[in-house]
Amino acid sequence: MRPPSATLRGRFVQLQPLGSAALPELHHAITHRAVFEFGYGGGLAALRTNVDAFIAWAEDYYQWESLPYAVRLLGGLNDGQLVGTTTLGDLDLVNESAQLGWTAYDPRVWGTAVNAECKLLLLSEAFRNDFGRITIQADSINTRSRAAIAAIGARFEGVLRRNRVRADGSWRDTAMYSILIDEWPGVRAGLQARVDAYPSRSITYREVPPEADLTR
Repeated sequence: MRPPSATLRGRFVQLQPLGSAALPELHHAITHRAVFEFGYGGGLAALRTNVDAFIAWAEDYYQWESLPYAVRLLGGLNDGQLVGTTTLGDLDLVNESAQLGWTAYDPRVWGTAVNAECKLLLLSEAFRNDFGRITIQADSINTRSRAAIAAIGARFEGVLRRNRVRADGSWRDTAMYSILIDEWPGVRAGLQARVDAYPSRSITYREVPPEADLTR
């Protein structure tokens, strides 16, 4: 069945239903070259540093009819800070499938427990509501995202060639991964272990290299 649109709360983050009012905060969090340059949103040509242009782009890009979320930190110095977004989309209730995607985070929380706990919360919600297959996709050239997807235990299914046009007009090959409900207990245990192993009680922003280009 379709999961309800409700806030999902973890140890380090909470996922709140994403609305238009949060888009200026999302702009502040993710409009970095490092986020877009390897395929997010269609690639670097989709990056909108102006807040109004970003909002117009976001209104068209995100799956508002599905379950998009704003990712906010819990506890610590940055409590309540919006640091990214993720979506449970392409909901196919008949075939019990959905896609976990449209995910981007502020580079300052890369390498923390944020991604693992977001995946834990959303996948738990999906499988609790009787989905049997969750897919996760990435541009085939996005080695960072592909490594992160594989690290959570998703199974690589192959590459869809010339699958989608990028923002610059070039064609993207899409790397496909999935998690089935029978695989979920093992994946869940791995994600929970990663969250539990995080050394701090709250998320502290990390230093990022200059090439992340934090200029807005």
